[in-house]
Amino acid sequence: MTNKLAVSNISLSALYPDKTRSVLGRLLLTIGDKLMGLDALNDVYRQSHLPGLDKQSFCRELLRYLKTPLVGATDLKKQIPEQGSCIVVSNHPFGCLEGVGLAHELGKLRSDVKVLANKALGMFKEIESHFIFIDPLSPKDPANMSALKACKQHLDDGGVLVVFPSGKVSDYESKRARVCDDDWNRVAAQLARRTDSPVIPVFFEGQNSPEFIRWGRVWTKTKLLMMFREILKRQGQPIQMRVGKCLPTKLLAKLKSVETINDYLRLQSHLLDSRYEYQWPDDIIDTMQPLAPEGDKRQISAELEALPDEQVLTRYKGFTVYYGYQRQLSTTVKEIARQRERVFRLHNEGSGQPIDTDSFDATYVHLFIVQDSTTDIIGAYRMGQTDKLLAEFGEQGLYLSKMFNFKQGFINHTEPCLEMGRSFIVPEHQRSFYGLYLLWRGIGEYVVRHPQYRTLYGTVSLSKLYRPESVECIRQVMTEPSDQVSAKSPFAVPINPEMTEFFAKHHHQDGVLSAVVQGWETDSKDVPVLMKQYQKMAARFYCIGIDESFNDTPGMLLSVHLPSAPERSLKQYLAEGLESYLQYRSN
Repeated sequence: MTNKLAVSNISLSALYPDKTRSVLGRLLLTIGDKLMGLDALNDVYRQSHLPGLDKQSFCRELLRYLKTPLVGATDLKKQIPEQGSCIVVSNHPFGCLEGVGLAHELGKLRSDVKVLANKALGMFKEIESHFIFIDPLSPKDPANMSALKACKQHLDDGGVLVVFPSGKVSDYESKRARVCDDDWNRVAAQLARRTDSPVIPVFFEGQNSPEFIRWGRVWTKTKLLMMFREILKRQGQPIQMRVGKCLPTKLLAKLKSVETINDYLRLQSHLLDSRYEYQWPDDIIDTMQPLAPEGDKRQISAELEALPDEQVLTRYKGFTVYYGYQRQLSTTVKEIARQRERVFRLHNEGSGQPIDTDSFDATYVHLFIVQDSTTDIIGAYRMGQTDKLLAEFGEQGLYLSKMFNFKQGFINHTEPCLEMGRSFIVPEHQRSFYGLYLLWRGIGEYVVRHPQYRTLYGTVSLSKLYRPESVECIRQVMTEPSDQVSAKSPFAVPINPEMTEFFAKHHHQDGVLSAVVQGWETDSKDVPVLMKQYQKMAARFYCIGIDESFNDTPGMLLSVHLPSAPERSLKQYLAEGLESYLQYRSN
């Protein structure tokens, strides 16, 4: 049997009972009810079976009666913790229904759900216990402080709190030239920090009627008059909800201020907007052929032993770094190409062939690490000597000329450079510090012995295992375009204005890009390790191009002027040869 509770009085008199004491007050409230559409909404309420239902039944039946089902709610279950405090933040496009729907869906998962809401919803007595009420139109009202204290206490008690940080329904924002939320209040960010609560971003698709938006631009107060009419206008229209990933407190702690956390939460919500969604094209590889068998280690050992001593770059704790050419190391280079294919397949970048090879293997220098005890190749780089390649083959001799248009003023035409590419560390050693260290120690020793190479350039591969929005974040923060180079096949996705606004304000802050990418990626992966390594070397990043010969993988073009790199990094990789390298002068 249904548990009967208090019956609602959907009218202004329910909010302002003191005004009913005079004839004039009652008249004004009646006029207000008609202007706001509360009388019509109250008629709908009275004619339905909603009066007296418990809060969960009321929310469910209201949405059913209005034929406004909430779509996407199943994703909430994947993110809401079974116990412990949690904050849900969302945009506020409609003004009422999204709060009711969200409270109902969360109520299915947890019994301790509260919504920080406009006190106007207090007229709905059946769901009053769902809410902690605040008056956004009177920010100095002492009752608001009590409401915020109640929110903190609810989280301290381990509850779930829903906050719509804009505090008012979305409208046309002239400073942003679009319909969206106004600036978010910092209350959710403050509460997350003070209570160590994780946060789940939510985004509701859509907006109120054109009339609502139009009249709101004429006079903002008309939004209050029209908001409840909008509830009835949405009859028969599903409400699409998109749920983001639960953002743990450890991730939020990377952001140094409440203001940054607040803007970050807004961005994570608005990144869910499907209008700016982009899907990677289908892989161009139809089938993956089996990897080639492992190379003959006796032959590899013989090739290594035959190398001149000057091609042994460095030794470290059972590993040796060599460099050589395919003509010297045919079996070794084939094994490098096999390992490349194995590693690249893990990042959705493989060629699909038994080994990853092309004509450039024959003309580029191969720098690689060998584990002495097993003769296993654990990592490698492919380096193109631009002075030699341009002289012999012209620009077609450079691999990256397939991805980028280089003008004569770009560095690879104006001075000897090393074009770096096809780097990898095998999975078994990717978590070790020495893999990447040895590659760079080998590069450092190579340039000490060939000091004419002052600049490295190449790409950081941005795997398609990243979501396109993450790659766009990286592009916005990291690249510094030059008129000397452009991508032949540019990386182009719909640009979410919320992302542009966020990074215009916060791009200079350490850790912000990592926090955005980790918060957006479903597996919480960070920006590429190699990109961070190049950052330590004071790299300049130019643009992102699509490598159409490498499974349409995006690559970010960069250069490192080694003499200008931080001394600490140079000392680490060039070691005793640093001084002589810096003092080198070409003839």
